[in-house]
Amino acid sequence: MTEAKIKELVAQMTLEEKAALTSGEGPWMTKAVERLGIASMWMSDGPHGLRKQENYQEVKDINDSLPAVSLPAECAMAASFDRDLLYRIGTELGREAQFRNVHLILGPGVNMKRSPLCGRNFEYLSEDPCLAGVLGGAYIKGIQSQGVGACVKHYLANSQETRRFTSSSEVDERTLREIYMKAFESIVKDAKPMAVMSSYNRINGTYATANKYFMKDVLRDEWGYEGCVISDWGATHDRTAAVAAGTALTMPGVNETDHEVSNAVKAGILEEKDLDTACEQILKMVFDGLEAHREGVTPDYDAERTVMREAVEQSAVLLKNKDRILPLQEGSKVAFIGGFAKEPRYQGGGSSHVTPIRLSNAFEACEQLATITYAEGYPEAAKPRLLVGIDLAGDEAQKEAERRSLEPDEKLIAEAVEVAKASDVAVIFAGLPELMESEGEDRKGLDLPPSHNALIEAVAAAQPNTVVVLSNGSPVTMPWIRNVKAVLEMYLGGETVGEATANLLFGRANPCGRLPETFPMKIEDTPCFLFFPGEGDSVPYQEGIYIGYRYYATKKMPVLFPFGYGLSYTTFVYTDLRTDTKELEEKGTVRVSVHVKNIGKVPGREVVQLYVAPKGGEIKRPVRELRAFDKVYLEPGQEETVSFTLSPSDFAYWDTGIHGFRVAEGEYSVLIGRNAFEMVLGEDISCQKEINLL
Repeated sequence: MTEAKIKELVAQMTLEEKAALTSGEGPWMTKAVERLGIASMWMSDGPHGLRKQENYQEVKDINDSLPAVSLPAECAMAASFDRDLLYRIGTELGREAQFRNVHLILGPGVNMKRSPLCGRNFEYLSEDPCLAGVLGGAYIKGIQSQGVGACVKHYLANSQETRRFTSSSEVDERTLREIYMKAFESIVKDAKPMAVMSSYNRINGTYATANKYFMKDVLRDEWGYEGCVISDWGATHDRTAAVAAGTALTMPGVNETDHEVSNAVKAGILEEKDLDTACEQILKMVFDGLEAHREGVTPDYDAERTVMREAVEQSAVLLKNKDRILPLQEGSKVAFIGGFAKEPRYQGGGSSHVTPIRLSNAFEACEQLATITYAEGYPEAAKPRLLVGIDLAGDEAQKEAERRSLEPDEKLIAEAVEVAKASDVAVIFAGLPELMESEGEDRKGLDLPPSHNALIEAVAAAQPNTVVVLSNGSPVTMPWIRNVKAVLEMYLGGETVGEATANLLFGRANPCGRLPETFPMKIEDTPCFLFFPGEGDSVPYQEGIYIGYRYYATKKMPVLFPFGYGLSYTTFVYTDLRTDTKELEEKGTVRVSVHVKNIGKVPGREVVQLYVAPKGGEIKRPVRELRAFDKVYLEPGQEETVSFTLSPSDFAYWDTGIHGFRVAEGEYSVLIGRNAFEMVLGEDISCQKEINLL
């Protein structure tokens, strides 16, 4: 529908109809205005698969949703470092949404992983805004290519679950611009999502939903956003302030407060033109969604599952592979140990929870590939009951009882040791139960459950050929890392995780994922350790721009595994790094190329990472920052030239004096790295005169 027609419809609405339109109809729908021919549109979680609730008026159990393909969680998707793959995943999700008559998908989440303790990190992409922005944008483009809208979330500075409804993220201007706003900025400008979701928290004292500076001045006036801003569910504290600030739609439906908006207009507190603007933005979203709907779309679940299996295979990160124990030999005698082998942890808890179509497990997927024996290894940890509007983290008494189930069971461990001894290789399936990481509650520490750690230590002591397969949504410590031969990080792989794990373990697929976040040695090493999760409702981001690898690399602090790290079953070499200029100019670009060759014996994919490093200067900056990446597939002996184009913004920092990005005069290095710690090639670029990017 045209902008003129939408304005005409708004002009015909009564004040009360306008006010009512700015909140939803129940949990998932916008309000209809039947006399004007305005229908409702349907929204649905989530970023990891469609979570459509059948009863749209009442939602009690968040797990009660229609069956859908369970996708890899965003923590896994990000490990692929593959924008084309994210586009394909988004496309499949968009098709399924068309089939279910869903017009807007609430995702992806692109908040920065400030601390590995954030309980919702499995639902976010990265600690790095470049990676999150590129991959999040590709995912949105894939969804929207199918005529379904995407809603990027949670804007802004929403990096913890503790007191998420009341806390205030206290963040300085430069840190916001360089870190926490950057992914949203690139996505809004490039991918143009149908909606942006404002977060629960306050930003420097003002709730996001009522924060005019971020919702209107920056998002619309500066970045040129033309879509609709929607509140997170229950995030609006003042309907009038939200409309005035640019949060057009409050969700879920709160009919009892509609009168607050209309009364505010009558009292002169809220300008009717602001209400009209909100209604126009809502109607544009509604009509765009409804007009793009296609009847008769039938998803091909088998084809979709194939895409998801490939996605898991491309997202798995091989962290260790001593003596090239992986891939395993088909036909060998292998012990599978740990309940996750048969009952995988494949998704995160909370609003992204999906009822899978067909869940696979590694034990069944590998039965035809080798002689598999099994031991339970540790007690089963029940999943928390997740109830919307009650307690997303579950009942405290229930959780306390379940925590006791995380303690080691000596009988189960002894049985596992005997099974391991009688096999050629022991593969332990370990990780974080849903109880330990879920929406609504931050993690208490970085360790695996004591039952998992004790099992790994005991089995590794008895069987020198021990492999650990991890299922978790965020970093963990590995006190046993020196005692095992291999570690395969699967993250949370969705419903095809069993098949993908089998292919990776036995060499039918080559792991090619890279860590989208740093795995620290211990929680005390993390940059925000002293400040997370804040005191009371104040959450100071005192580490500033030094989050994740920016902190560890600058401080030269040892880590367990750095950002961008990952091994392969083959070997790649880099040569011939070139830039087409040695001097950065205000309107110019820098073309960078590097040669990559597979010198191993099997095909594989390599992630090429480009970092920019300032060489000296007065401005305090991270020692290097990711500015571009690409992923290439190479057969044995094959080589390819990978090219990137950098602009002045890739060399810039945020100058609070001019309230804009600036490139300082001086020398810079363009670096090719295997990860954030290991640079293999570099070329220098100079900036002879400072460049202001206003």
